Amino acid sequence: MDYEVRPTHYILDDQQRPVPLPDEDLMKWARWFGQANELRTVGWDIYAGCKISTVFLGLDHNFMDNGPPILWETMVFGGPMDQYQQRCSGTWEQAEAMHAAVVEKVKAKMETDHPVAK
Repeated sequence: MDYEVRPTHYILDDQQRPVPLPDEDLMKWARWFGQANELRTVGWDIYAGCKISTVFLGLDHNFMDNGPPILWETMVFGGPMDQYQQRCSGTWEQAEAMHAAVVEKVKAKMETDHPVAK
């Protein structure tokens, strides 16, 4: 069988761009990942008790072996959208846009479910 092995481990360079690492650099990835919590955090918001987090995953979550790597995740913790998530491939800027869209979705859901009396 002739096929190309996709990289699975990524780090961010100093311009916040994903860089694939070969499997033999697993320890380099582990050291970077262990020290990069702040570097991996794209966005963190709290709205009406809901926490919305967007991070660089460091691992390709596209398990279909076709298409671009999925490296970014936005997740909601708490409230009516608890455990809601979105993932994307692409750039830091696209992950920021995804984060902003999910924050707006949470706000809209909270306003629909719990309207403020006027």
